[in-house]
Amino acid sequence: MSVLAGADLRLNAGPIDYALLVVYFAVVLGIGALARRSVSTSLDFLLSGRSLPAWVTGLAFISANLGALEIFGMTANGAQYGLPTMHYYWIGAIPAMVFLGLVMMPFYYGSKVRSVPEFLRRRFGKGAHLVNAISFAVAAVLIAGVNLYALASVVNVLLGWPIWVSIIVAGLVVLSYTTLGGLSAAIYNEVLQFFVIVAMLLPLTIVGLHKVGGWQGLVDKITANNSNATEQLSSWPGSNLTGITNPTMSVIGIVFGLGFVLSFGYWTTNFAEVQRALSAKNMSAARRTPIIGAYPKTLIPLIIIIPGMIAAVLVPEMGKAKAALLADPNAATDVKFNNALELLIRDLLPNGMLGIAITGLLAAFMAGMAANISSLNTVFTYDLWQDYVVKDRPDEYYLRVGRWVTVVGTVIAMGTAFIAGGYNNIMDYVQTLFSFFNAPLFATFILGMFWKRMTAAAGWSGLVFGTLAAVLVDILNRAGALHLQGQGASFVGASAAFVVDIVVSVAVSLATVPRPEAELTGLVWSLTPKSTRQHSTEGDGGGWYRKPLLLGIGVLVLTFVLNLVFG
Repeated sequence: MSVLAGADLRLNAGPIDYALLVVYFAVVLGIGALARRSVSTSLDFLLSGRSLPAWVTGLAFISANLGALEIFGMTANGAQYGLPTMHYYWIGAIPAMVFLGLVMMPFYYGSKVRSVPEFLRRRFGKGAHLVNAISFAVAAVLIAGVNLYALASVVNVLLGWPIWVSIIVAGLVVLSYTTLGGLSAAIYNEVLQFFVIVAMLLPLTIVGLHKVGGWQGLVDKITANNSNATEQLSSWPGSNLTGITNPTMSVIGIVFGLGFVLSFGYWTTNFAEVQRALSAKNMSAARRTPIIGAYPKTLIPLIIIIPGMIAAVLVPEMGKAKAALLADPNAATDVKFNNALELLIRDLLPNGMLGIAITGLLAAFMAGMAANISSLNTVFTYDLWQDYVVKDRPDEYYLRVGRWVTVVGTVIAMGTAFIAGGYNNIMDYVQTLFSFFNAPLFATFILGMFWKRMTAAAGWSGLVFGTLAAVLVDILNRAGALHLQGQGASFVGASAAFVVDIVVSVAVSLATVPRPEAELTGLVWSLTPKSTRQHSTEGDGGGWYRKPLLLGIGVLVLTFVLNLVFG
């Protein structure tokens, strides 16, 4: 985790703090036990029987994303880069979430698919289906490992256990409730975890701002302590975030690489997120799920990124590490940017509030890990095991497979957790994974959805060559050929994956025979009846405020205003 002595980072928790943790874990496991009562089929276990209301799936949608990537990664980004990190939300999330709700969910939910790879099978056949199912399974255990490492690091700090012991214990807790109640247990726990996470971050932000003298005091301290304060306090052009010194190219990298390719690739095709919307009770609820989640998503950066900025000026160890790393990105430091939130909690919060903060951290990492494990068991069970290994067995058999995959996936995640420990900022690692897996998938999806001429051969070949392009960019950058710092390499890699996927897909499509149009109804925009794509409120009692289009416009306006305020 870091070379800082364990005693220096240890959180001095008292009896009240431990009591809060015990109560929280009892509630989490209780939810799992209750959810088990409603699980009688594989669809119940893996997709909650498609029965959940929009407000539940909407909060679970955003909570599933509030894992290590969000809490540690974005706080670390706030400490390292400052306000440019806001782009991950207002440029790199909200537009794509609205697009998912308005454009993509009618195809996903309307086709009654059980997973994103299954949609690819219907559109392109088994080649693209197999490639995506395997790549998603690999990505899921890697990202689950990130959340598990972060969860274990908190247990390590709190109790002083070795990281490997903490990883095993933390993994077993998540495994318990996910195996008991399946997706329903994960989703209802994610709703609980959303409120616990906010209860942690909001007071931490308020206390931190008070300590530094408010927003202006924070600005003054950053200005006094950093030679690049202007870059830290202005979101554009974000050169410190992208590692691209040319301001115009930096903006293009943010808008195209992050805002379009990485963002749309993640939010519209990542089954760990889409799965929450697929569990909704009807089409309207499914479409509103990501849009409802977008509203808290616009405000979350204010209580995640700002604490990171505060830690960089308020915590002595963090300030020294930042100064050293700004001078030399490869410098050996006592702490990493990943420690920003833990150090801030250590220095600011008293007993009682400390217990809430620790519980919030655990809730965040459990939500993130459970989201990846619950999506992994669905994809593996339906898209790999049932389609390619053991076919035509009774549903009870696949229910058992789903439970076993949950166990095996958790064990593998315990191994991949150690990969995340080698990064100063785990956001660098996660964004690299997204450029490998999500960027080419989005290119295949968007081209296949709007171009009926795209063929089955193009579906799988575009994915393969797009992924290889992103991997090549990462290899070249690590070898020193591209000289990209920060997260600019993942932006460039994602852009390369997207462009290569499109070029290969178009070339292969023109050289191969397309499917008959009659087979593409409901899978291609121009061949899908308008009634399937309409902004319906059917099944939710009507009401103008329930219209997905209106909700989408509202959150885009809110995002635009926040961009103006902090731009």
